Amino acid sequence: MALDRLFNVARKEFSDHITSRRFIIILGLFLVISAIGMHSGIENYNTMLESYSLQLQHMQDLEGPYAGWMPEKPSIMLVFSSMMSYMTMLGGILAIAIGFDLVSKEKETRSLKSLLSHPVYRDEIINGKALGGVGALGFAMALALAIALAMLLLFSIVPTLDEFAAVLVFGAVSLGFLLAYFAIALMMSTVAKESGNALIYTLVIFFAVSSLLPMFGAMAANAFAGDPPEPPQMPRMPQEIVRTASSGGYSTTSVSQSVVYGGNEDPEWKAYEEEMKTYIEKRRLISDISSLLSPQSNYQTIAIAVTQPQIFSMMQSPYDTAPEEKPGLAGALGKVWMNIAALIVFPSAFFAATYVKFMRMDIR
Repeated sequence: MALDRLFNVARKEFSDHITSRRFIIILGLFLVISAIGMHSGIENYNTMLESYSLQLQHMQDLEGPYAGWMPEKPSIMLVFSSMMSYMTMLGGILAIAIGFDLVSKEKETRSLKSLLSHPVYRDEIINGKALGGVGALGFAMALALAIALAMLLLFSIVPTLDEFAAVLVFGAVSLGFLLAYFAIALMMSTVAKESGNALIYTLVIFFAVSSLLPMFGAMAANAFAGDPPEPPQMPRMPQEIVRTASSGGYSTTSVSQSVVYGGNEDPEWKAYEEEMKTYIEKRRLISDISSLLSPQSNYQTIAIAVTQPQIFSMMQSPYDTAPEEKPGLAGALGKVWMNIAALIVFPSAFFAATYVKFMRMDIR
């Protein structure tokens, strides 16, 4: 396979994509809605930053056990978490729109046979088409991140080096998510004889892996884990304790939670905690297996770990009495390495199947 012929095919496909009216319309809608989500995220970030500044001002007034406590400064990665919901829908549609007729259109117009009459081989055609589609999706993702960073600078928000690295990782993960559905669309375009059928097949798979698979995984997890353990009867607290807690700004719920999470040395509560941990681990085992087969679930898990590592740590260890205070980017990615691997393997498998199918396809 000559690289010059491969790049010629890829360059032509890339040019056709970015000049296509369909691509421009979907990309424009994607960028506009993402910009609106970014603007809302920036407003929320500024509100949290003002609250953080007020808390710092009151630090000197704190006494007793709260003296020296410092609030956590909000990260600008919270702004990018709003892009995740738009990426899962519009991004997937954009990827499908690029790939669903790459091969089927050639078969419908009977131009594939004439294309192969030129000094170009089958592997160069299918690899060039895939590379051109990947380039178009990379262009769309880079443009979205550039607009997001420009909006941050417009609002006088300058990311640190660590935050900039997290933004790049978020962009790479988002591109991997887009490639998953592009690979499905390209595979269906190779299998189907018509573009309409290829689009229908792709949308069916899109709905199955994004909605049905996680739902069936949750149902299987419930069936495998069974009913959750029943908590032991909590002794009734004296009325004066409830009044004291309420006057100090704490509700009775927080007092009860302190009993459950280790404030009480009752062996029954300890046994309940252990049973609850075992129950959660059983549920997570099945749900994680089903989630690994869904690009959407993998993308959401990785995106939360990158944009909100503190919340992700709490979600992973809800019964941990001493959770990690400030998990770094490397630590967060280390916890989702299986999801990252699945997000790489999923499109790779579909690309490989597309390659084999195209190489054996009868074009007469």
